[in-house]
Amino acid sequence: MVPTLYWQDGAVMILDQRKLPARKVFIPCRDMGRVIYCIKTLAVRGAPAIGVAAAMGLALAAGSIRARSAESFRRRFAEKAEIMRAARPTAVNLSWACDRLLSLVSQGPDDPAALREMIRAESGRMLEEDVAINRAMGRHGAKLIRQKKVTILTHCNAGSLATGGYGTALGVVRAAKEAGVKVSVIADETRPLLQGARLTAWEMVEEGIPVKVAVDGAAGVLMAKGLIDLCVVGADRIAANGDTANKIGTFNAALQAKRHGVPFYVAAPLSTVDLTTPTGEEIPIEERDPKEVLRMGGRELAPAGAGAVNFAFDVTPNDLITAIITEAGVIKPPYAKNLARAKRGR
Repeated sequence: MVPTLYWQDGAVMILDQRKLPARKVFIPCRDMGRVIYCIKTLAVRGAPAIGVAAAMGLALAAGSIRARSAESFRRRFAEKAEIMRAARPTAVNLSWACDRLLSLVSQGPDDPAALREMIRAESGRMLEEDVAINRAMGRHGAKLIRQKKVTILTHCNAGSLATGGYGTALGVVRAAKEAGVKVSVIADETRPLLQGARLTAWEMVEEGIPVKVAVDGAAGVLMAKGLIDLCVVGADRIAANGDTANKIGTFNAALQAKRHGVPFYVAAPLSTVDLTTPTGEEIPIEERDPKEVLRMGGRELAPAGAGAVNFAFDVTPNDLITAIITEAGVIKPPYAKNLARAKRGR
């Protein structure tokens, strides 16, 4: 698996996912502003990867703070964290990473140099933890698969590229393969930026897992023809009641799965569960540049004068979700009770 991001010679190296699958290019980030640029422009994307990138970006920011006292350092670091927090609104892992480092700094020694080192070390731990969490999720998810041969529908990219490594939804695919299941994937193309066609398909081809790309509107006919055994998607935020925000088009796939009796699973770390957000109605939904819809590869797709609606995410209601796969195990309804128990039991 190609690494999504890593430290090298004091810089955060971020794989530019906008260039895939044609080229593997890493962007060296030597300051927090460059990391924020990568987050905003989707050079790095996927909730877990955004969280780790945020932590690394804040470590860069901490290194640039020149403060003689711990009090001054903490104040300025908190300002940097709020700037980072605003980079993208929907993925809760970004705020989670900011809060984790702010808590670390608040409890750390009264020595700016020691605090800088603690932040840098913590960002590395968060990357390692993310890979371990994804592997645990994969093992739990693979146990849900009873067949010896399955076809899994995915939406967007929830693989190694969307995380520190291994993946959430694609972690389940990888773990199933490792367990001896003959697994294949149908990847929704995921308009407008084609994360399924470009990224999920690329990951699967790289690993020798059979994959086919389908247009986003094909979920219904694929399920009606019995071509899908189960759906597994990732998540950018899970509300306390189990409502789940994910890439636009996930809600449509979940509706089709419900209609056709196909299990629909969400795979996400507990850090994506936001108990402070009661339901999906309170999840902020990012709107992106309409040009992403109107253009592709530098070519205009619509006539001059046409506008576009470009919501980046939608919310799948909890009653459409069969279960939520986390590192703590498979969580089933009632979600309000069981998510809170899992979250607080960490």
